Amino acid sequence: MRSTMQETPLSISTLLRYGTTVYGSSQVHTWTGDGARSATYADVGRRAAQLAHALRGLGVTGDDRVATFMWNNQEHLEAYLAVPSMGAVLHPLNIRLFADQIAYIADHAQDKVVIVDASVLPVFAAILPRVPSIQHVIVSGPFDADLLAGGAAQVHSYDELLAGQPEEFDWVEVDETEAAALCYTSGTTGHPKGVAYSHRSAYLHSMQLVMSEASGFTERDRVLLIVPMFHVMAWGLPWAAMIVGASLVMPDRFLAPAPLTQVIETLRPTVGAGVPTVWTGLLAHLDAPAGQPHDVSSLRETLIGGAACPLSLMRGLEERHGIRVVHAWGMTETSPIGSVAREPAGVTGEDVWGYRTTQGRLVASVQARLAGPDGSIVARDGVAVGELEVRGPWVTGSYYLDHDDSRFHDGWLRTGDVGRISPEGYLTLTDRAKDVIKSGGEWISSVELENALMSHPAVAEAAVIGVPDEKWSERPLASVVLRSGATATVEELRAHLATSVAAWQLPERWAFIEEVPKTSVGKFDKKVIRARYAEGELDVVLLTR
Repeated sequence: MRSTMQETPLSISTLLRYGTTVYGSSQVHTWTGDGARSATYADVGRRAAQLAHALRGLGVTGDDRVATFMWNNQEHLEAYLAVPSMGAVLHPLNIRLFADQIAYIADHAQDKVVIVDASVLPVFAAILPRVPSIQHVIVSGPFDADLLAGGAAQVHSYDELLAGQPEEFDWVEVDETEAAALCYTSGTTGHPKGVAYSHRSAYLHSMQLVMSEASGFTERDRVLLIVPMFHVMAWGLPWAAMIVGASLVMPDRFLAPAPLTQVIETLRPTVGAGVPTVWTGLLAHLDAPAGQPHDVSSLRETLIGGAACPLSLMRGLEERHGIRVVHAWGMTETSPIGSVAREPAGVTGEDVWGYRTTQGRLVASVQARLAGPDGSIVARDGVAVGELEVRGPWVTGSYYLDHDDSRFHDGWLRTGDVGRISPEGYLTLTDRAKDVIKSGGEWISSVELENALMSHPAVAEAAVIGVPDEKWSERPLASVVLRSGATATVEELRAHLATSVAAWQLPERWAFIEEVPKTSVGKFDKKVIRARYAEGELDVVLLTR
């Protein structure tokens, strides 16, 4: 028996029409450094229409790629809505990558038009000559035209290009399986790979995000969007906001702890989203004894993802500043939401931390399993460990132009994450497959060692890597960053570790460093530490076992 239900396409244009009319009075606030400029969603909808007309006038048709090189701000939101809704493909470029990577990505995607924030125009100007596919550069904000002089691409002012354009656009009814956006992995090994999100996958992902077990955002919320809009589509939150009318607070380039605190105090967001490194800096700023106390009481909760969140950061934000941390897991290939760490109903007190420090309960539409070293599927019993494999309506089935069979197993995406899944569906990741330390035939989780170290009051950051060992094949090396003004010896830190990990897992090699190297999205960049160790650049203290 066939269904008689209508088959209307799921598309970004549907979200645009709905959010900018039904929730037309909701607002987007963009921080300027000393205040905010604001616009309603209705205003944003009219501006998106003007942008679409302007892009058509520049020759953008079909599935042409329109890139952005921008911070989180109103104009970036306008591009998020206009480009997919006119049938083109939105491609946010990660402004924190190395120039070689950015040029490779823009060329690989064959970007035709790029919208650039004036504040990062000097960076982009150096990359532009290396991407011949770019025909037009649209600059948002006042800029020095000489920076782009002599190039083949035509240069336009964003505001001047939109001025006088019609405020309505006949949005394209696309096939829901067509690409709406394109994002690239960070390329920590080999070239970055592209993931093309369909209109259907983006729509379904947005619906999942606003469910109570995920973000739970509503029209009454103001969302502090710290996660960059160039990183996995800002976790899909700009589109999700259109479904429920949640207002958006955009920090633009002002992401240091002091200005971010000012943003919170002034614009009073209720919920937030960002990677651990930003919140670590914010917590240290809020905890600082000097100066005036800060009022961040409006912020009740934040989603943290992109890297494992230490328990000390979770407890510090909640117990000292009233900001509940909700841990989430995902990746570029999963759009990204895969699991969210909210404790089950009825769990209270200290028992909640056993759930909140996991990567969370898998969401309904994402199926997951664990594969052992031989590819066999292991039990979901909370004990057995394997590589996480996932599939679902917003999980990629291939990479754009660069399919890699090794990343897929019988149609399931191999995530490269190692962990366990409980019978209730809670995912606990113990490491990346490439970061697991194989010592004497046993696995040591670098993440568990890092989290235990960062629970010490003197430790700001800790990164653990495996290094060669003649007897055990590999042993852990702990690189530690101490808090400003704090002191701790290797012996003290090792004794602290001994209270939470087995004696055979305790590192013999230790190094105190000024800062843990990080990737463009704030993850620990352990390959840099490995290189420093191999080249003898780390001052390593060696203890006997």
